[in-house]
Order: sequence, then structure tokens, then C-alpha cells
Amino acid sequence: MSETPIDSSKRTWLIASGCAGAVGGVATAVPFVSTFQPSEKAKAAGAAVEVDISGLKTGEKVTVEWRGKPVWIIKRSPEQLAALPGLDSQLADPKSERKPSELTPEYARNENRSIKPEILVAVGICTHLGCSPSDKFVPGAQPSLPDDWKGGFLCPCHGSTFDMAGRVFKNKPAPDNLEVPPHMYLSETRLLIGEDKKA
Repeated sequence: MSETPIDSSKRTWLIASGCAGAVGGVATAVPFVSTFQPSEKAKAAGAAVEVDISGLKTGEKVTVEWRGKPVWIIKRSPEQLAALPGLDSQLADPKSERKPSELTPEYARNENRSIKPEILVAVGICTHLGCSPSDKFVPGAQPSLPDDWKGGFLCPCHGSTFDMAGRVFKNKPAPDNLEVPPHMYLSETRLLIGEDKKA
């Protein structure tokens, strides 16, 4: 039985054209697939942002951007949650009744200001002049904080303080609680910021 000679130039041409076709196919698919993602312009205009919070541990905070604003997602400890009811008399708006349509969706008008008690979702911008408050999660006396501090946030610009639910303390420059943005859970570990109604 005789072997047919291999035409190496034809083989090279077949391999090269196959590779070029594959590269062309990928080049065509990438822009098409990328159209499924919101554009930067859409994100800036307020497109919803999906966040995986499966790795968020108790006491941790993650920050994402929505509408050009920092949105904090914080997993509070049982101790931090237990301290919230005892602070009502010290707060300017403990029940989140001020500007509810702007600052607190109906599902967050509770003691925890959240859908799930342990997870706080809040815009990290002080309601006084737009500074970004600092985390002061550790309880106890600290500079610029009261001796009986239970944990929360301190705005370094003018001294406004907020509890672990983003509620502002009385007699501070900030007039209102931190904003709770529209949000909803897509699953136990997937959070959607910027949308709270299923279409």
C-alpha cells in the first residue's frame, strides 16, 4: 500500500485560514457579548449594579459605585443590631420619617433600616455637605466620639455621627439619616443596587 504524499503548503494554508476564521469569530463575538453589559454612560445615569455578597463577613464593609456615589454594604454583628433600639432617644430621626421618598424606601423604614437585619445598604455620603463619613465600628470612647459609643460612622468634616443603621445623632450638622438606595435581593447572596421592583 503506497502513502499519499502530504502537500505541506496546502496544510499550512488550511491551518492559517482556520486560525484566521477563529480569530475573526471571536473578534465579532466580543462586541456583541459586551452589549449585554450596561455602558459607563448607563451606569452613571443610574443603571442598577449587581453585587455578590457571599464573601462578606460579619463586621466587614464593601463599597460599590452607583450613580457616581459610594454605596456601602455592611454585615452587622448581633451585638451591633442589639444596640440599635437603645439609641432612639439620642437620634434626630430614629424611625426614618424625614424625607422618606428621598432617603428611606418603605421596606427599610424599620429599626435596622434594611431588608435583612444584618445587612445595611447605605449611600456613604454625609447629608450635611456631602463628605464621606469614616467607619467607627468599634464601640467605646474614642477621639471625637462619646464615651458610650456603640459603633457607627463619624463625618470628619464637621463631626456628624451616625449609628450602625446610618441614623444621624441629634444636635449634629447633618440634618438627615444616610440615604438607603433602592435595592433588592436576587438571591441569598446577590444584591441589586438601584432597583427594587421586579419587572
